[in-house]
Formats: sequence, C-alpha cells, structure tokens
Amino acid sequence: MVIVMQPGSKESEINEVSKVLESLGLGVHISKGTERTIIGVIGDKRLLNDVPLELMTGVEKLVPIAESYKLAGKTFRPESSIIDVGGVKIGGKKIVMMAGPCAVESREQILEAARAVKKSGAQILRGGAYKPRTSPYAFQGLEEEGLKYLKEAKDETGLLLITEVTSERAVESAASFVDMFQIGARNVQNFYLLKEVGRSMKPVLFKRGPSTTIDEWLNAAEYIMSEGNYNVILCERGIRTFETATRNTLDISAVPVLKSLSHLPVFIDPSHAGGKAQYVAPLSKAAIAAGADGLIVEVHPNPKCALSDAAQQLTPAAFDDLCKDISKIAEILGREFKYGG
Repeated sequence: MVIVMQPGSKESEINEVSKVLESLGLGVHISKGTERTIIGVIGDKRLLNDVPLELMTGVEKLVPIAESYKLAGKTFRPESSIIDVGGVKIGGKKIVMMAGPCAVESREQILEAARAVKKSGAQILRGGAYKPRTSPYAFQGLEEEGLKYLKEAKDETGLLLITEVTSERAVESAASFVDMFQIGARNVQNFYLLKEVGRSMKPVLFKRGPSTTIDEWLNAAEYIMSEGNYNVILCERGIRTFETATRNTLDISAVPVLKSLSHLPVFIDPSHAGGKAQYVAPLSKAAIAAGADGLIVEVHPNPKCALSDAAQQLTPAAFDDLCKDISKIAEILGREFKYGG
C-alpha cells in the first residue's frame, strides 16, 4: 500500500507516519513529488489492520497496490526517475548513448573503440569482460585483465564504464573498475545475482530475458530494488518469437508499456535484437521515436575480426552516422543528444 500525504504536509508529519510503520517492522519508501509526498509501505499489510493511519495528521488517503512489483511501479513513484551515473543523467529529456564492443579482446581494440565512440557522442563505454556464451568452448572474456583495459580506456577518454557481471564473484571484481553493472538476458531471474548487485548500490542496466514477460521482468527488478538500490535502468533487447529473420524480435511496444507501468528509465539494445549490423540503425531510430531514454550499441573497430557477435557490431563510421541521425530525431522530438562528444 501507499500512503498519500496532504499537499504541504510537514516533515514532522511524514516522519511520524514513518516511525509508526517502522515500529511494526515494515519497510518505508518515501517519494517526494512537486505537490505531494507518497510513503510506500513494504511488508505484510495485515500488520496495519488495527492502526488508524488515515487519522494521522497530514495523511490524505491510503491506496492499495495491486501489482506485486511495488518499488518499480508508478504507484510508489508517479514521477519518472532520473538515474545519475557518474554525472551522466539517464532519464528525462536527454538521450544517452552507451557503445563499444561486445567483448574486450585486447588493450588496443578497446582503446580504439573508446576513442571512436567518444568522438561520435557516446557517454558510456560498454565492453564485456565476462562473456556468458552458449558454447563452453567459445570466447569467455578476459575477465580482470579486460577490466584493467576498460579502466585505461576510461582514464584516457573520460567515458564512464559499463560491463556485464555474471556471478557474485564478478560483481566483487568489477566493482572497483566500472561505473555501472549490466545484467544480461540469461540472468534476468538469477535472483542471487540480482540481490548481490542490489547490495552493491551501483547503477544497473537490467536486460529483459528472451522469454520474459514484462510483469516477470518488473518483478525481477524488484529483487535489485528491495536491497535498497533504486538505480535501475530497464533494457529491452528483443524477445523470442517464431521469426528467424532477426536474432530476436524487438518488442518496441515495451517502451510505452514500461513508461505507463514504471518510473524507471528504459533503454533499447538494437544490436542483440536485430542480430545484423544493417538492422541496428533503423531499430535505434524507432526506439528513440517510441520514447526510449537511450541506446546500448555494439561497436567494434573491425567487426569482421570480432571474437563474439561479429555480425551485429557496427563499424565506427556506421556508428557515427547513427549518432548524427539520432541528434536530428532528438531535435524534432524536443529532446537532447549531443553529436560529436
């Protein structure tokens, strides 16, 4: 349930309600809007059966929550969240671009990629140090060596870093190197891993699983947020359908649906959705037109030589063209994207 406070309610009144809830062993989440403050109640609402909260000073009304995802839902926080990642604001009018290779393969490769995507307007460098692969014989990533190369790229270019973490050990190793974790599609319901990144308090780009419904996805995000980490960005990357022309089917409708259900920012991964470089730009433009807050795009200095997902990675020149187009679309939509770094 949520407790809606009256407009202009005093801080002392909000604190008094919070104290009553905490004395019963219930969790409290306070969301302050421009007009009203909303107090989210986390826990067994039956504990409140004999507590006349509606009679407390400053309380306007009590609103039950039907959805099982409380922290991720709009009832707890009607206003859209803006996540601060090292000074880069995700959400609102600005469009944020994350770009880089699928996997960190060498020092030279990640430095070249970082310089290129920075030049075109990316603010966050992506690169996989840990690579969960379908085959155990495929390239699994450079792990901590890859993290060191990413850090060197950050030191040179000023780009923030995001990398996928695949285990609790990876979370511990990567925490001191990167600004943001990525949870990949394979781990969307790895609840132990979700709790671990929740406890880390680092911002998290949380990808949808190929067979995960939006309801299941939001409930999975709740595992991260229930640990106190509200810095979650949802990322649609395509779902599994009967279609084989693309790697996955990009669910573009997920953008407006999520915007109506959740306050969390929404990203699109056009690379894993399309599976081929030629589809990345059209899917990216459609995503921004649909209201996405940003994109995470795979860019490799020489895609033909990539050790993983070669077919879907853009060349630096193709990424530069995409950024030019995104800046034009942003202007038409009254949004902001700075092409050229």
